[in-house]
Amino acid sequence: MPFTLKQFAACAGLVAAILGSAGCTPKRVPPMTVEDLMEDRVTLDGVLLKCNENPAKVHNQSDCLNARIAVERLAKDVDPAEETRRSAEFERSREKLRLVQEKVRQDQETKTKVDAYNLPVIPVESGMPSRGTSSAAPPQP
Repeated sequence: MPFTLKQFAACAGLVAAILGSAGCTPKRVPPMTVEDLMEDRVTLDGVLLKCNENPAKVHNQSDCLNARIAVERLAKDVDPAEETRRSAEFERSREKLRLVQEKVRQDQETKTKVDAYNLPVIPVESGMPSRGTSSAAPPQP
């Protein structure tokens, strides 16, 4: 049964449409492994952010699960000596910042504080009224 040119063109168009639609579908990205996420902290933060902000929109729940497992493993890997060193460094920097802020505050207070004993002396005019406008007699010495 020979194919006519019209049938051949229809079959070729159908095959081209099927192959074209199959080629346009996005490739399935395999979920990231826990080890991959532990090595790449930026990706780990991005996956966790996406999972925590909008869990309904997450396409691959295994990424969220792997990210949470990676965070737990990273938290367990923290060296206690390193943690105490970081804590001590944080306390030192906090104390240094507090001292700088305290000095700035004291400088501002001294600039705005008025010391009555160090004010310039301004002569005070006597309470005598000017001539010709007073109806009372001048004071007697």
